[in-house]
Amino acid sequence: MPQLNYHHLRYFRAIAQEGSLVRAAETLHVSQSALSIQLRQLEDRLGHPLFERGHRGLVLTEAGHIALGYAQTIFDAGDELLSTLQGRRGPARQVLRVGAVATLSRNFQLELLRPLLGREDVELVIHSGSLREMLAQLSAHTIDVVLTNLAVPRDAETGWHSQRIAEQPVSLVGRPVRGRKRFRFPEDLATTPVVLPSVQSSIRVAFDLALERSGIRPQILAEVDDMAMLRLLARETPGVTLVPPVVVQDELRTKVLVERCRIPEIRESFHAVTTSRRFPNPLVRDLLQPLQPRA
Repeated sequence: MPQLNYHHLRYFRAIAQEGSLVRAAETLHVSQSALSIQLRQLEDRLGHPLFERGHRGLVLTEAGHIALGYAQTIFDAGDELLSTLQGRRGPARQVLRVGAVATLSRNFQLELLRPLLGREDVELVIHSGSLREMLAQLSAHTIDVVLTNLAVPRDAETGWHSQRIAEQPVSLVGRPVRGRKRFRFPEDLATTPVVLPSVQSSIRVAFDLALERSGIRPQILAEVDDMAMLRLLARETPGVTLVPPVVVQDELRTKVLVERCRIPEIRESFHAVTTSRRFPNPLVRDLLQPLQPRA
């Protein structure tokens, strides 16, 4: 069985990095036609196309992303060989690329990813942004999994899989004040100012519905679509803040904030979104398999 030609891998990596045969050929000091032939031979050997043409140049296919990861590992191994012979050996590492929506608690992310943080063979790359941005990167195979607090419906075009991985209670929290009476939900929201997540949040939808049914119009101090900012505002503003306790767990432990009221009818769900892939990243399985419900 013929072996891989490592010159082909070197040329392929240059094309992927440049996004263009022309620029890669200039970088490698070879002709564009010769480079194209080398790429075609590699694709024939692997049995998969590695690029498709996009609006801005060549775009890696799913197989291309996998091949690029292995190619980089091979060249890293060469660097490691040199380091080993010079007495500076470092372990080979797998990469897991995670996308997290901005509305997701950083504390929750940390607890979820903690099992991988202690592994010397794993490198985590974490991206943050809107759900639309993260799903676009997931579809382009530039990230392996998206963490979100909104379920993502699957359709035939995208092939997304949304798995609920955890559920958290939701509370109204605020700064401690002596002599304050027990908070009554939702009645006390008629006179107590509140900081809320944005209307895109699932817990905000449930909160608004509960108040509408009670005929109460709250005094809203701020609406925030970022959990880190919601945490800061909970510490700095009067009144109460609607938030899952996991977001402010350090403040609750140190009594900077206190839980004024737990709202049993509102809970926040956390989801991991993946997409159908011919070559899935095994680290995604390592991360999510322990969270799957047992039969």
